[in-house]
Amino acid sequence: MSQRSWKTDALLVIAHRGASAYAPENTMAAFKLAQAMGADGIEFDVKLTADGVPIVMHDATLDRTTNGSGEVARRTLLEIRELEAGSFFDDAFAGERVPTLVEVLEGLGTDLLFNIELTNYTSPRDNLPERCLQVVEEVGALERVLFSSFNPIAVWGLRGHVPDHQLGLLVGRSTPGIARWLMRRLVPHGALHPEVELLTKAIVSASHRRGKRVHAWTVNAPEIMEQLLLWGVDGLITDRPDVAQDVIERGRNPGGRVDAG
Repeated sequence: MSQRSWKTDALLVIAHRGASAYAPENTMAAFKLAQAMGADGIEFDVKLTADGVPIVMHDATLDRTTNGSGEVARRTLLEIRELEAGSFFDDAFAGERVPTLVEVLEGLGTDLLFNIELTNYTSPRDNLPERCLQVVEEVGALERVLFSSFNPIAVWGLRGHVPDHQLGLLVGRSTPGIARWLMRRLVPHGALHPEVELLTKAIVSASHRRGKRVHAWTVNAPEIMEQLLLWGVDGLITDRPDVAQDVIERGRNPGGRVDAG
C-alpha cells in the first residue's frame, strides 16, 4: 500500500495534468513521466461522455487537444476512443489516446495520489461526482483520491461520502472576491486550491488556523516555488514536477537558497 496520503503534514508535489510542460496534458504519457520525475501525485480533469463514462479531459470541446471536434458531452466513449490526443503537443506523442478514469487509476500502480478535478462546469448538477466516486470505489483507490472543483455543488455532493480532507476547493482570479470569501467559509473542504496569483502569506496562515491545507496552482517558476515554501504552503500544483523537486531539495540542503524550516 502507498505511504502517500492526502492527510499528511508533508509538502506534496502534484503534477498539473501530469508533467504537462513535457508531454501532452491529461494523457498516460504525461502521468507516467510525472511519476518518473518523483511527483507525489497527479492532478487531472474529468468529464462525462454522452454515455456516462468518466474520461480525462480538460476542455468542454475536443478541438484543442485531439484530432476531433465538438463537445465532449455529445460524444460516446467509443467515438472518443478513436481520437488521437498527443500530436497537438508534439509529433513524438502521436498515437496517445484520451484515457478513462479507470485506466488512470489502474494504470499507474499504487504509489501516486490522485487529485481529480470535477469539471462539470457547463452542467453543474449532473452526476459526474457520483460516477467518479463509484469508479474510484470499484477500483479500490478511494484513500489516494482528492476531489476538487470550482463547482461548489460538486464538492457539496461528495460531503459525507469522503472525508473533508479529501475535498479540495478551487478558487481563481475569475471568481469574484466576495464569492471566494463565501466559498472558503461555506463549502466543505480540507484543502484550499487557490490560483497562485491570489495567494498571500496571510491566506496560508488563515487556512492553517482553520485546519485546511493549501495547494497552489499552477506554479512553474522556481523563485515562486521558493516563496511559497517560505509561506508554508502544503502542495505545489505544477506542470514541472522535476523543477519542484529540485527546489524542495535545495530547501532541505543547508547550502540551498530556501530554508523552510
